[in-house]
Amino acid sequence: MKVIPTELPGVVVLEPVVHADARGFFYESYRKDVFARAGLNAELVQDNHSRSVRGTLRGLHFQTEPHAQVKLCRVTQGEVFDVVVDVRPGSATFGKWVSQILSAENKTMIWIPAGFAHGFYVTSETAEFVYKCSDYYAPECERGVRWDDPEIGVRWPIAAGITPIVSAKDQRLPPLRSLRG
Repeated sequence: MKVIPTELPGVVVLEPVVHADARGFFYESYRKDVFARAGLNAELVQDNHSRSVRGTLRGLHFQTEPHAQVKLCRVTQGEVFDVVVDVRPGSATFGKWVSQILSAENKTMIWIPAGFAHGFYVTSETAEFVYKCSDYYAPECERGVRWDDPEIGVRWPIAAGITPIVSAKDQRLPPLRSLRG
């Protein structure tokens, strides 16, 4: 597995070794010992799977302590523009973001440490998004920041004149400045 660091500390892109032939393909999407050798040591305890239509924007979400989550994300059908934002107050990269195209075709994954918000925008007709988490969903610790916060400035690949499909809950998320304390 190829481990590619990003500009955000601890956030890495993972490119698995894919074995393909006339029958199809096979790859290891998670193997604890390989991940541990790469310094990715969180115990993953919950799998989540979502299906979304083109234009859906989910995020930017995270959980706080005592249930902060590490996430390992990938797409099993379709394609998304995946975004990670540093929301750790006091961090040298607070408010900075990185993006990665995740698709069933490229099989690329992204590892997101605790303390980072995550979201994605569906660029294909539909997309199935699968992610492992290091802690269970805890609604009392669920947080987020606005996907369109100009302070963050994510350059989402949304065509002019298109309104992304965003849940009412995500539309009410606060701006990044609310996390400064």
